[in-house]
Amino acid sequence: MTTAGQRKSGALDALIERYDGEVIDVPGGDARVRLVERGGREWDARLSGSGARLEPAKGQADAVLSASPATWRAIAEDVRGGMTAFRAGRLQVRGSLHLGVGFLAATSAIEGPGRLRFESIPTSAGRISTLAAGEGEPLVCIHGLGGTKASFLPTVAALAESRRVIAMDLPGFGESHKPVGAPYDAAFFARSVFALLDSLGLDHADLAGNSMGGRVAIECGLTDHARARRLVLLSPSLAWLRDRPWAPFLKLVRPELGLLQPAPRRVVDSIVRRVVPGARDGWSAAGVDDFLRVYLTPRGRAAFYAAARNIYLERPDGDDGFWPRLRGLSADSLFVWGRNDRLVPISFMRHVEEALPRARHVELDCGHVPQLERPDETHAAMRDFLGV
Repeated sequence: MTTAGQRKSGALDALIERYDGEVIDVPGGDARVRLVERGGREWDARLSGSGARLEPAKGQADAVLSASPATWRAIAEDVRGGMTAFRAGRLQVRGSLHLGVGFLAATSAIEGPGRLRFESIPTSAGRISTLAAGEGEPLVCIHGLGGTKASFLPTVAALAESRRVIAMDLPGFGESHKPVGAPYDAAFFARSVFALLDSLGLDHADLAGNSMGGRVAIECGLTDHARARRLVLLSPSLAWLRDRPWAPFLKLVRPELGLLQPAPRRVVDSIVRRVVPGARDGWSAAGVDDFLRVYLTPRGRAAFYAAARNIYLERPDGDDGFWPRLRGLSADSLFVWGRNDRLVPISFMRHVEEALPRARHVELDCGHVPQLERPDETHAAMRDFLGV
């Protein structure tokens, strides 16, 4: 509803009228999502768990959605239009993807157990934030270092017609619990995946992981193959085979130093947007917003430092080393490699083939995030592997 006396905003009012608070978990119980009509006025949708109201834009918003008036009208007339416009680039989301995309889901008027929904799930590993859609056999998606569940939104959209697809924020990231002093290593994250399955009442699931999330999926498969059935590993983080000259120094540095902010926000923002290709437009821009939003909090920064430190320090060899352990992975596995990946070079494929001769491999012309950079090819490979 709009505040009494305000001019109606047509299409935006229609969205507010069909807002369903059960679809989206609103962190803190209150949020402001700015709706921008390009060339026109800006409005704020004030969200709570039970309702929403439309107000003139004021102050800082948690998320910003902008589109032309014609696109907003199309979204209001077609309940699936919001997500369609977002994926097609006609609607831009900045700031919190959890709230921005969650608002689109909550105003879609789509009903039924398989609809897109954002939830905060209490587990033995703390509260874990998820986005999920679809029904059927479960597929749990695990993001990479600095990412969030939103990096798997295209996967949820692509596979939800035949699977129950659940993308999670790992502890320390996104909207999930961020415990101070947690180890934030592969074993810790794997326990959180199993804790989520427990809370959802799932005996088992297939897992898909990108980058660090791929390493977590591997750890789940090594820990309990009966629960981690099949693994889709998208440019997975793997233990370094070359020398790690900084290892002795990093072992002395405590990740809790991340509770302090060593650099001003504008400096961090500038550095990240220079490093990440396309960081000022489209999916990359929205992903960088999400990263900065969490990284610029003390707990989020400490979790990021701890996880990055563990990736760098993981032992490749020895009795407990990654590569000897990898040979014991019995789960059916699909590895998707990016030919232009500078973080996990495709040369790693040869070492995986030696350790896991039965694993399947797909090469794509992309970088480190196949599900975003080459979604059609990535999801076609996933469908073929998963039999959906």
